[in-house]
Amino acid sequence: MIESVAPNTDIEPRLVCGIGPALALLADTTQGVESALFLRGGRGERFESVVQLARQRGIKIRFVERASLDRASAGVVHQGVVLVAALQLQPTWELFLETLQQQLVQNDRSPVLVVLDGIEDPRNLGAILRSAHAFGAVAVIRTKDRAAPLNAAAEKSASGAAAYIPCVTVTNLARALDQLAALGVRLCGLAADATESLIAADLTGPLALLLGGEANGLRRLTRQRCHILLSIPMEAGEIGSLNVAVAASVALYEVARQRMLSK
Repeated sequence: MIESVAPNTDIEPRLVCGIGPALALLADTTQGVESALFLRGGRGERFESVVQLARQRGIKIRFVERASLDRASAGVVHQGVVLVAALQLQPTWELFLETLQQQLVQNDRSPVLVVLDGIEDPRNLGAILRSAHAFGAVAVIRTKDRAAPLNAAAEKSASGAAAYIPCVTVTNLARALDQLAALGVRLCGLAADATESLIAADLTGPLALLLGGEANGLRRLTRQRCHILLSIPMEAGEIGSLNVAVAASVALYEVARQRMLSK
């Protein structure tokens, strides 16, 4: 992991909804939580665990009616739990690039990055953050425009992972990809029409996994910058493609598997 990437020092509040994400956030005492809203009359062992953790940390707690929680969560499934978390802002692209370069030069690391080209559904963003963290990616890079916000819906899908993996925003993806390539990072794009199979490719070494938008996939300029385009072999079913978050998970698992075998 690129542990030395420090986020900006500013703090912004963020809503974290749901029992799983709340447990993950409260268990990490380095993450600030300003307050907690709980469903009045809420029950269940996991629900009580969240309440107990919040009390142990001395967090301001309010028990409210379901209608109040529904309004606070803006429609995100909350399971009776909404936290107002003070999470650090994500690192700037310039800071991240500088730290990545140091890691590549000084420690001979082989980092894995995930690059999102127009992912617009926050639930997909959250699921990708969760898989990226689980399989050892050091960061998720996304575009400023045509990009899903890192909001409560994304936090819910990430199930706590958003607190642990940088989500870096770039204004010019083409230029950012050129900068990664100049550092020796191999750009591997996922595309349903690619002729080379994911499982046949060498996915070791510094690598960026590029994922396109839900509707149209990778944009032309992004595809042109890929060193290789890969497809996930799907021979058994009648469906020709996967949801982008599922595809990301499959690809990241294959990357992690190959790296484990190469050790």
